[in-house]
Amino acid sequence: MAISSNHSNLRDIWYTMIGFPGLEDAHIWISIPICSMYIVAVIGNTLLLFLIFTECSLHEPMYLFLSMLALADIFLSTVTTPKMLAIFWLQDGGISFGCCVSQMFFLHFIFVAESAILLAMAFDRYVAICYPLRYTTILTPSVIGKMGIASVIRSFFICFPLVFLVYRLTYCGRNIIHHSYCEHMGIARLACDSIKVNIYYGVIVALFSTCLDVVFIIISYALILRTVFRIPSQDARLKALGTCGSHVCVILLFYTPAFFSFFAYRFGGHNIPLHVHILLANLYVVVPPTLNPIIYGVKTKQIQEKFIHIFSVSKKLC
Repeated sequence: MAISSNHSNLRDIWYTMIGFPGLEDAHIWISIPICSMYIVAVIGNTLLLFLIFTECSLHEPMYLFLSMLALADIFLSTVTTPKMLAIFWLQDGGISFGCCVSQMFFLHFIFVAESAILLAMAFDRYVAICYPLRYTTILTPSVIGKMGIASVIRSFFICFPLVFLVYRLTYCGRNIIHHSYCEHMGIARLACDSIKVNIYYGVIVALFSTCLDVVFIIISYALILRTVFRIPSQDARLKALGTCGSHVCVILLFYTPAFFSFFAYRFGGHNIPLHVHILLANLYVVVPPTLNPIIYGVKTKQIQEKFIHIFSVSKKLC
C-alpha cells in the first residue's frame, strides 16, 4: 500500500510490525511460551475474579483490590498478545494508524491504572497492619470503589494526551515498526519532524505517575516495617509480614521489567541489542498477568481453600 506523506491523510497510513528484528526465524519458538503464558493469564485471572465475586467470605478490601488487579491483567495481556501471536504465526504485522494509536493508548492506560491499583493495595496493607481495628471502617466498599474510579480517571487524563501528541506529528513514509506492538515512542520515532515534546511528556508521565506510585509504595512499606518491628511477639511480626509477601512479589514482577525496559530503551543506546529491548518490553505485558494469580493462589490461604472446594465439588459432579 502506498504511504501518503500528507499530514491530513494520517488515517490512510498502514504500519508493519516485525516482531523481534533479527530473530524472525525463531518467532515460532518464541510464540510458544508467550501463547502459554497468555492462556494461563486469562484463565488464572478469570478464575480469580470468579472466586472473589462468588464467595462472600472474599468480599474484603484486600480481595476487592485483587479483583481490580486481575481485571487489569486480563486487559493488559489481551491488548498486546493476540496481535503479537498473529505476527509470529501468520506474519500478519499490518496495522492501520488508528488501530496502532488505539493499542498504544490502551496499553499505557492499563499500565498506569495497574500501577495505581498496586499503590492502593500497598495502602490496604498499611491500614491492615498499622490500624487493624479501623481497617473495615477506613476501607469501606464505597472508599474502595472511589479509589478504583480515581485510578481509572487519573490514568485516562495522563494517557489521553499521548493520542494528540502522535496525531500532531507529520509522517512521511516510514512505516516499519521494529516491535511486536505499538507504543508511544515507537510511533513517534517514525515521524519526520521533532519529537522532543513526545520525549519530554513520556519522561514526565513516567516520573509523575509510575515513579511517584513507587515512591508512595516504598513509604507505605517503610511505615509498615516500623510498625511491625515494634510488635513484641516474633510470631506476630512474621504473620504481619506474611500478609505482605504476595503484594511485594507482584510489585517486583510488575515494576522490575517495566523500569528496566524504560531505562534500557532511553539510555541503553546501541549497547543493548534491539531484540533485547523488545524482549524486555514483552516481559512486562505477559509475565506479571501470568504469575500474579499463581502467586496469590499459592500464598493466600483463603483463595487456596475456595479453589480446592470448587475443584472438589466439580469433581464429585463428574
